[in-house]
Amino acid sequence: MSIIKQKLSSVPEGSAALFFIQIFATLGFAILYSTLVLYATKKLNFSVKEATAIMGVFGAFNYGLHLFGGYLGGRFISNRNLFVGGMILQVLGCACISGGTVMQMYWGLALFLTGSGLNVTCINMMLTQRFAPEDNRREAAFLWNYAGMNLGFFIGFSAAGYYQLQEDYSSLFIFATIGNFMSIVLAAFNWKTLKDRNTTLSVSTPSEFKKKMAVGLAVLVGLVPVVFYMLHQAESTAQIILAIGGLVAAVLVYLTVVHKDVRERRNMSAYLVFTLGSLVFWTLYQMAPTGLQLFTVSNVDRIVMGVEIAPQWIQNINTFVIVFGGPLMALWFKGLREKGWNIDVSIQFATALLLIGLGFLVLPLGIFLAPASGMVAFKWIFISYIFQSIGELLISPVGYAMIGRLAPAKYQGVMMGTWMLATGIASILSSYFSGMVPEAADGTALTTNPTYSHVFGILGWGSVAVGVVLFVLIPFMRKLITNGPAKEAESESNPETVSA
Repeated sequence: MSIIKQKLSSVPEGSAALFFIQIFATLGFAILYSTLVLYATKKLNFSVKEATAIMGVFGAFNYGLHLFGGYLGGRFISNRNLFVGGMILQVLGCACISGGTVMQMYWGLALFLTGSGLNVTCINMMLTQRFAPEDNRREAAFLWNYAGMNLGFFIGFSAAGYYQLQEDYSSLFIFATIGNFMSIVLAAFNWKTLKDRNTTLSVSTPSEFKKKMAVGLAVLVGLVPVVFYMLHQAESTAQIILAIGGLVAAVLVYLTVVHKDVRERRNMSAYLVFTLGSLVFWTLYQMAPTGLQLFTVSNVDRIVMGVEIAPQWIQNINTFVIVFGGPLMALWFKGLREKGWNIDVSIQFATALLLIGLGFLVLPLGIFLAPASGMVAFKWIFISYIFQSIGELLISPVGYAMIGRLAPAKYQGVMMGTWMLATGIASILSSYFSGMVPEAADGTALTTNPTYSHVFGILGWGSVAVGVVLFVLIPFMRKLITNGPAKEAESESNPETVSA
């Protein structure tokens, strides 16, 4: 920890605090993300189709509500207040789920999702506010923060796997409750340091501040029963979220077209292209707690050197790559750029899509090489997660940092929320693909292996195709993404490309 503190001391005040807050804030989500489908099917007797549908809506709300968080934070309620308020709801939600009934699960998810959905954008906004727009240390700070997030995932996945093997779900959710509460404690100790900077709310009069605060709190509390109701209507809710996603996309396209500043308009256009690429990436990535997890539980031989590997522990392959790879990648990219390599966001996005595509394409190969039992060797799911994790490292933290560069100041919160909304929509799409695989009536992997192979093949080749298209578009994207005043952006002769 002392080495991490020393490294983070070179970035602006508050960045180190947010790193440690991120660790504890992630615990509850990591546990629910990796366990919800198994908890619903094994403990509450949901069918696989029902559990997968709820998981799709869980992911959609968790990410989709970030749009509200991006709009509320800094406008109606400060980012630090909204973050703490959201964490309080998460604590209450995990405690409620630990009760062990279907109704407590629904209310717990409603509380948790409202809190998680509204506060994740806040922590990213608090971090990005620590830097000036031209500060090149932003990428390293986001990579470090992303590593902190994945430390939280590692702890959460490890605990989830341990309690999963014992099927002691109550203790697991109590553990999540305590972990999330610690993030509130850390935020309280760093309250002054995390003060909002350069937001609409920060220049409000005291009376305006109180009125806006009341609106923000009303939304925070009022969303809980709405989410509770919509969780009961998973299929209809999924369609509504997809429709909202389409509407938001149309609004962003309109705002981009009518934006007067030429440089900012081009940057916003690049943002739209990257958002489409991220939608493809996250559709595959969100298969981890649904289709991939079900495949791992029923179709993969999880006995390694005589030890049964819990499904949640397998997801820690991703965590190890992120935790150790994040800081190393930041240093590696820094060295390459000092040598003149143009490692920009376009290359990173295209490569990420190729990698996650390959991660899915190795699974049909593993199924093809499976023995007569149909159980796929563990090494294939291991290789798949390695590819996916490196791809995530290229696209996710870089995507957050990219918004600080590409989004005009007045649209930063909304565009950050929209970026996460795309991940929520991807969760719905991934649940559809997961629902294509029927349960094995005879209890053997041979029954479902052909369908899994077909679905994984479609997803893998689709992602590879999009990655190739993005590689072809790299010269065009580099012309769109520019620094400097608008008059410089109008000239395409020699624009200065930027990286996220």
